[in-house]
Amino acid sequence: MNDALRIFAGNANDPLAREICSKLGIPLSPLEIARFSNDNLHVQVMANVRERDVFVVQSFTAPVSDHIMELMITLDALRSASARRVTAVIPYYSYARSDKKDAPRISITGRLVADMLRTAGADRVLTMDLHADQVHGFFTMPVDHLTAIPTIAEHFRQHYDISNMVAVATDAGGAKRVGRFSERLGIPMAIIDKRRISDTQVKQGQVIGEVKGRDAVIFEDEISTGGTLITTIGTLREAGARSIHAGAVHGVLCGPAIERLREAPIESIVVTNTVHIPEHKHLDKLTVLTIAPLLASAIERIHSGESVGALFE
Repeated sequence: MNDALRIFAGNANDPLAREICSKLGIPLSPLEIARFSNDNLHVQVMANVRERDVFVVQSFTAPVSDHIMELMITLDALRSASARRVTAVIPYYSYARSDKKDAPRISITGRLVADMLRTAGADRVLTMDLHADQVHGFFTMPVDHLTAIPTIAEHFRQHYDISNMVAVATDAGGAKRVGRFSERLGIPMAIIDKRRISDTQVKQGQVIGEVKGRDAVIFEDEISTGGTLITTIGTLREAGARSIHAGAVHGVLCGPAIERLREAPIESIVVTNTVHIPEHKHLDKLTVLTIAPLLASAIERIHSGESVGALFE
């Protein structure tokens, strides 16, 4: 890589940013992020970015508002410093879940944040496995939407006997995503009829598909509080599944998730490092796969003007 490329990182997932830089063979460029006594954020770019191609790595994880503001201020600082092009690398775009007006007088915040990124100075966005595909349409700049499905599928292929495996969608909304996962592995899929009662409560009904006597893999885009996962495990056990595993791209693991999953009757949980998982959240049954090589390859291709889609062909 040449001197025309710069990579910066906010505080959300510094280990991932450093691993990306290691794959590319370049150092992580310095960024000073501080807080004034009145709680205002202060960001200063500590490297020359004039006419450089710049990438800023920042996942929208807790504290989400702080990390979003870090990114916005950084984008604005880079634009003011005459960067040639600025790409916001957002491995986990949490506000993708706010993608529709399903209650009176609410904001479609996924679109709002996309507008804010453009206003702050992002020329393009690189992200991974948005909660819903239509969120891609909220952006008015180019978006490269990567997926970790091949990475997770390959892990199951290498470490488990998939001959008796079935991929399970926790609801109809996730069927398309699980369909891509099952197709990648060449295994059948099942869907669970689910009704959401509130933000943290779901009610599940019948399993559509054959899971009795099979090794079930529940596949989701993210695991947040673990409520849906725990309910799905119970539903699959009642339906006669032989063993139960889980795979998800984003291991958010917030609230009571760790306590729930620690006691859950599940063989394994596989996530990626789009979200930084601190040591105290690690479980024996939890495997964290890295997506740094994929992001590094995408950054290299964007920088050189090559096709990003070719990564998945």
